[in-house]
Amino acid sequence: MILELVEFKSPEAQTRDEVMEDARHVIAKWRANPQLKRKHFLLSLDGKTGGGVYIWPSVEAAKQAHNEEWRQAVIKRTGSEPTIRYFDLFLLIDNENGAVTEFAADGRERALAPV
Repeated sequence: MILELVEFKSPEAQTRDEVMEDARHVIAKWRANPQLKRKHFLLSLDGKTGGGVYIWPSVEAAKQAHNEEWRQAVIKRTGSEPTIRYFDLFLLIDNENGAVTEFAADGRERALAPV
């Protein structure tokens, strides 16, 4: 499993409520992407940096979603170039649901008994 971290400068003087309203406009788009497992919308505590954490089955799926058209839309909306980093998500502890999941290199999931 791949965790993708996307960051960009937040538009100057934009409030949290305005950032939230902007994010609401892309909910349908991300819900319609069958490759996307999960997306977290982020805003730094000082409001200067926005971003997202995405969970994908592969880097290719992430790159397909975050193509040049998407990059240009981010630049137009925020005035800044996004930065993207990829991580191998190999273990997930989900205390909220009482679950621990291990991800093999090929993306297969294995539920572990909580310790």
